[in-house]
Amino acid sequence: MSFSDALPTFVITLREGVEAALVVGIVLACLKKARHSQLNYWVYAGIGSGIAASSLVGVLFARMFQFLSNSNLPYAPVMEPLLEAGFSLIAIAMLSWMLIWMTQQAKFLKTEVEGAVSNALTKNKIPAGWGIFSLIFIAVLREGFETVLFIVAKFQEGLIPAFGALAGLGVAAGIGVLLFKWGVKINIRKFFQYMGVLLLLIVAGLVVSALGNLDQAMSAFSQLNRQSEALCFYYERFAKIHSCVLGPLVWNTTKVLPDDLFPGAVFKALFGYTDKLFVVQGIAYITFLVSVGGLYFQNLAGREILPSRKNPQSAKAPN
Repeated sequence: MSFSDALPTFVITLREGVEAALVVGIVLACLKKARHSQLNYWVYAGIGSGIAASSLVGVLFARMFQFLSNSNLPYAPVMEPLLEAGFSLIAIAMLSWMLIWMTQQAKFLKTEVEGAVSNALTKNKIPAGWGIFSLIFIAVLREGFETVLFIVAKFQEGLIPAFGALAGLGVAAGIGVLLFKWGVKINIRKFFQYMGVLLLLIVAGLVVSALGNLDQAMSAFSQLNRQSEALCFYYERFAKIHSCVLGPLVWNTTKVLPDDLFPGAVFKALFGYTDKLFVVQGIAYITFLVSVGGLYFQNLAGREILPSRKNPQSAKAPN
């Protein structure tokens, strides 16, 4: 375990945190413009509650993970890598969806948030406050939940990923202050583009890790009894270094660039590099980059991939 394990969660929390900070900043600006700054404490309450709820979800997931992978339970050698693979797959699905959908929705973010705030302010003080609170709470919880899933997927690396998440959250909060408190100009569009590419590579690396955990679980299960031996259809006699279900080795760079030493450890943490890559992992990695990466770059080019809510005013605008 090293501090390189904190890099992926730092990057993900930074990106997710900046998205949440944008929503918070827009809401605070709207309240100031409408001369309703007395409702600011509802914004801060929403931030605190969203962070607390995300942390609680993370604790519950971690406890469940610890219980199911308890060494005293039957099939414990199978459950731990299987759970890691399962959480990784969920994290891959959610982060990929977020990467594509939020890139597409970014152009409407300010309009939608301002519309939600204006709608909340038409109500009495208490209902308006709860409307502001709900808007902030959901925004923070959504970003926090995606980060929690990623941390749980990398649970075997200990608490270091959690420290990376806290650092990313702190930097994101700092960027929010720079933007909305001090008026510092930052090219947010470029920031999200670069962070999106980095996130794409991180999630692609998670695909490799998930398959490695799945292979480990299948291998452990096949060794429990003779009836399950056939699950490992790639046997040791085919190669000195073998897998259970991932096929033959693509490369073995343990002597050139081991993944437990610098800089291999950094590449492993950020991009899922492994010094022993198998065929199925390589195919899955390329497939993910081509499919999800292709959709992401189409979004950047302005092509609509997923259905989104259009700005009603812009829809009426002449071409």
